[in-house]
Amino acid sequence: MELAIILEKLILIVLVFAVTMLFALYSTYAERKVAGFLQDRYGPNRAGPWGLLQPICDGAKLFAKEEFMPNTPNKILFVVGPAVAMSVSLLGVSVIPWAEKFIIAGYEFIPQIADVNVAVLYIVAVLSTSVYGVVIGGWASNNKYSLLGSIRAGAQMISYEIAMGLSIIALIMMTGTLSLREITEQQSTVWNVFVQPLTFLIFLICSFAECNRTPFDLAECESELVNGHHTEFSSLKMGFFMFSEYASMFFSSAFISVLFFGGYLYPGMSWVSENWGVNIANILGVLSLLAKTTFFIFFYMWVRWTIPRFRYDQLMKLGWKMLFPLAIVNIFLVGIGVLIFK
Repeated sequence: MELAIILEKLILIVLVFAVTMLFALYSTYAERKVAGFLQDRYGPNRAGPWGLLQPICDGAKLFAKEEFMPNTPNKILFVVGPAVAMSVSLLGVSVIPWAEKFIIAGYEFIPQIADVNVAVLYIVAVLSTSVYGVVIGGWASNNKYSLLGSIRAGAQMISYEIAMGLSIIALIMMTGTLSLREITEQQSTVWNVFVQPLTFLIFLICSFAECNRTPFDLAECESELVNGHHTEFSSLKMGFFMFSEYASMFFSSAFISVLFFGGYLYPGMSWVSENWGVNIANILGVLSLLAKTTFFIFFYMWVRWTIPRFRYDQLMKLGWKMLFPLAIVNIFLVGIGVLIFK
């Protein structure tokens, strides 16, 4: 039995990480296609039908490039930085519940790598460590632009994690649990986005800052810092930094979908389960969660090509003077609501 559980988890780990990397790979393609659509041009359309092989070509080109090592006394950290960024960006998906139990030949299969009762706390911890790869890489590059980019990234993470954490506290006050599966199941009648729209808005804005996405991509501001913490990196290490950003975007989109949009739940799920079977209902549940995740990935891209980058003082003002007080007020409002309606 223990061997079966270990085999089940290994298969699930491979599947989840493969889906994450596939989404990260084709997000680079979607990014340019969305940009082309918004700017009234084609985007990639040469490699394969509709340019679908473009990410494969880009990855092969990037990984085949010559490795560049700057004149730095921190050569080990220069290699560790991208590895940390890539590893941390993959850790969050391990607690995402993808569906309810599948029943295969009498065996119950739960599509969740780790169903921990403090999953929200775990994800906050993972998000907090994601900046280490950027800071280590920027420091080890022995380049003033890279160092400034990493310092900006660290300050940005600290500033926006506070408001994000406070918004999550407000959600936990209402749900009464830190388990993502329980939070999902509680949304069978109404999604949390309709119950706590202000919490969702604060969390969404902070997630842009956590993923270093425009308009909060001050860590790699090309007009000021060449390319920020990426400046000295090339080949595989540059690819790790790039893929870690898109993997984080996939994980963040899935996390938002679970917290506020019912995760794998969809209208009529109980009817499908009764008439078509539990497995069909769960397959549609997985597709539902992936569809919600894909929408938020598109939303990230849409915002990037619509809103210009903030100045650094505007970034800090928004985080400390607007979102932080608003998150505290939101906690009081949710607390009053919990006392009145529960």
